[in-house]
Amino acid sequence: MTMIYVLDGKRIHTLEDFWLVIGEAVDGPGGYFGRNLDAFNDCLTGGYMDLEDGEDFVFEWHDHAHSQQALGYAETARQLEIRLERCHHTNRPRVAKELAAARAGEGPTVFDWLVEIFDRQVPSALALR
Repeated sequence: MTMIYVLDGKRIHTLEDFWLVIGEAVDGPGGYFGRNLDAFNDCLTGGYMDLEDGEDFVFEWHDHAHSQQALGYAETARQLEIRLERCHHTNRPRVAKELAAARAGEGPTVFDWLVEIFDRQVPSALALR
């Protein structure tokens, strides 16, 4: 049996919105499914899914085009600005370079980061609708 979790892409305007939407999809209102990329990665593979033996899961990301636009370069730059403030000083040159690229409309976006984690951790578990 396959559990299907629906992500309402029209509700996703920021990365913080994504955390809320995916948490609610999996655990209901107030649900938790990570609040940063590392936690999200762990949640996909670390037993947070309430599945019976033999079950698998699919995330259907409805209206993903809206999310893709919202999680584009402006949101990526915003997230990288936050990261730059918080990161270890040895990581600042790399993050600053990523931030400059995002501001120039280049490189991966927040949307790309999320899709890449899905693809790496649970290939074929993401359906973009």
